Amino acid sequence: MEKKEKTTIILFSGDLDKAMAAFIIANGAAAYDHDVTIFFTFWGLNTLRKEESVSVKKGWLEKMFGWMMPKGANRLGLSKMNMGGLGPKMIKHVMKKHNAMTLPQLIEMAQEQGVKLVACTMTMDLLGIKKEELIDGVELGGVAAYLGDATEGKVNLFTVDEQFS
Repeated sequence: MEKKEKTTIILFSGDLDKAMAAFIIANGAAAYDHDVTIFFTFWGLNTLRKEESVSVKKGWLEKMFGWMMPKGANRLGLSKMNMGGLGPKMIKHVMKKHNAMTLPQLIEMAQEQGVKLVACTMTMDLLGIKKEELIDGVELGGVAAYLGDATEGKVNLFTVDEQFS
């Protein structure tokens, strides 16, 4: 049996456009029969958060982080032209007009294709994000888990926030 190619993506950004790009690439690689892993760290974890509030025990600082960060894929802003939330509404309108898939649909497609979604446990601890607050089907792992996949990967991508690029 021939071994599958591996593709890994680190999603560090919580921007709608960057998350969409990561999922479009992930879905494309999965369609080409690659084993795909997306490792979500720092602001990228917001992509995996459930939109509804989940009752979990947190300290006041963890509660503040949770309040300040967007809950889920539908609430992410744009990296450019966010314009107080108007930018994402405009891009979603254009996407609908062109029958493009939404980020939640891309996430669902990735899960259906077996893309492994891994939430960084260290970042979850730092930001006070609990497993119960994440969408179903997300695995938890640290850097070692990501490196285990990336070491065998032919394609390794890192999606970052603007100030770090």
